[in-house]
Amino acid sequence: MFTYLSDLIDLAVAIARGALATPQGTFALVFATVAAVLQGVSTLVKTMIPLRVLALGSNVGFVVYGALLPSFPVLLLHLLLVPINLYRLVEMVRLTRRVKAVTRSQDTSGLWLRPYMKRRNLKAGTVLFRKGELARELYMLTRGRIELVEIGTELPAGRVFGEIAFFAPDRRRTLTARCIEDSEVLAINESTVNQLYYQNPAFGYQMIGLVADRLGADIRRLEATLEAQRAAGAPVATDVPIRST
Repeated sequence: MFTYLSDLIDLAVAIARGALATPQGTFALVFATVAAVLQGVSTLVKTMIPLRVLALGSNVGFVVYGALLPSFPVLLLHLLLVPINLYRLVEMVRLTRRVKAVTRSQDTSGLWLRPYMKRRNLKAGTVLFRKGELARELYMLTRGRIELVEIGTELPAGRVFGEIAFFAPDRRRTLTARCIEDSEVLAINESTVNQLYYQNPAFGYQMIGLVADRLGADIRRLEATLEAQRAAGAPVATDVPIRST
């Protein structure tokens, strides 16, 4: 084993000496060294945008190295990785900008989620989910009318719903959602939300804000209901259903 490692070291030294013998080879080794350092640093970062920037820089360094040495396997590999990392970087930057814009405007409609959601057309009478079911997706109504059956409330277009159960410990629906007429919803599944949540802190922050806004609205609705019951002299109900789904 030690002989094998010694041979590899000798080979690496020989290649380095041969490369340093020419200006082109020297530049190739410099770019390779920088690329290797960037690749190493990328393993230490915790969020996706810096990771993609470092990975993209590493790819570019290895592309230059592969072209100057030349080393066609290295060149081909990193030429393929450059557009992948660039696409993911642009995607994360756009998401961050959308989330920041939403945060500034305090818009909780959920339109910022659209690029990551899939369209679904539903017939009148379709039950999107039932009370007690396991939450696997959250939704946004784009067209039509959907009723939360247990409390007789209709959802407005542009409203994100199903998010409370999505993040609840037991992930169970507290209400049933049924289409009153032909409707269109956008859906985003658990896997996609988890990826976006862990890859982009701004996305996670906005999701927490969305959930907090819904819970705050539920508390205000419950307080108003209890106050109306007290004003009317009626017995105060203790089982008023929450609106969140």
